[in-house]
Amino acid sequence: MTEEVKGNIIEEEPQASQPSQEAETIVSFVREEGEPPQDELAALREELEKAKAQAAEYLDGWQRARAELANARKRFERERGEAGQLSNGLLLRKILPVLDDLDRAIKTVPEDLRQHTWANGVSLIQRKFQNVLDAEGVKPIQVQPGDPFDPTLHEAITHEEHSDYKEGEIIAQVQTGYKFGGEVLRPALVRVAK
Repeated sequence: MTEEVKGNIIEEEPQASQPSQEAETIVSFVREEGEPPQDELAALREELEKAKAQAAEYLDGWQRARAELANARKRFERERGEAGQLSNGLLLRKILPVLDDLDRAIKTVPEDLRQHTWANGVSLIQRKFQNVLDAEGVKPIQVQPGDPFDPTLHEAITHEEHSDYKEGEIIAQVQTGYKFGGEVLRPALVRVAK
């Protein structure tokens, strides 16, 4: 270590240390003209192109992952809705026989008892029940005598010879069928002409 005395202040010369790799890189690029040699410039350009390609690859991967996540969310929501629809359908299938029993009970009430309050109460319960089903999107399958038999909507319980109807036409409905969400919840039970 060498010391120089300048007035009253003693200055130490900095000791030469090993240059850092970064310093060597900077020094190697600084030349008399100020431009790096051509082979080093080509290497830097190649490295830049690799970095750009890698950045593009990362961006593409990120965009794909984002799209996959959005699709997964949509699929999850759709499947959740379908599962809800299915569970509602199962519950409604179990409830429909109760509605059938209410309908039969109201149809069999004798005429002289129809004005009693209990008969009106049962009728009111049946209407409320039907209103709840309507609000949930449960619709009865409309069947008229003479309509053609459709196995996707109807279930034939009998095939009868009948002079007033052609073969394959519905003679009468025995039990109401219902649709729920565009799907047949329960087919209508019908008698069919042969």
